[in-house]
Amino acid sequence: MIQKINWADVPEEQVNPSMKRKMIYGEKIMIAKMKFKDGFIVPMHSHENEQITQVQKGTIRFWFETEDSDPVDLHAGDSVVIPGNLPHKALMIGEVEETDTWAPPRADWLDGTDDYLKR
Repeated sequence: MIQKINWADVPEEQVNPSMKRKMIYGEKIMIAKMKFKDGFIVPMHSHENEQITQVQKGTIRFWFETEDSDPVDLHAGDSVVIPGNLPHKALMIGEVEETDTWAPPRADWLDGTDDYLKR
């Protein structure tokens, strides 16, 4: 059954003191709108899911493969496609609002085992 969804009606989860998210997902894809406080770090991690990150506000500094790699800064209007299983880390510079899309959906986010974000 097709269901119309408005982001204003999607519950917002306070993941940790510096991160909030809203998620919509189907069988094969997931989209999340997130808000981060300045200075929040998503630690180096990887997942099977292909990911597209789109920045609406602020700057996200990414490191890919290793923490010693040259960083890539994404500003409002920028996007990046992150292949599945590619290690990456992110630093939020300023108040950040962004949208991530994954295929397949992030099972760890749905079952609550995404402990690396809840510290």
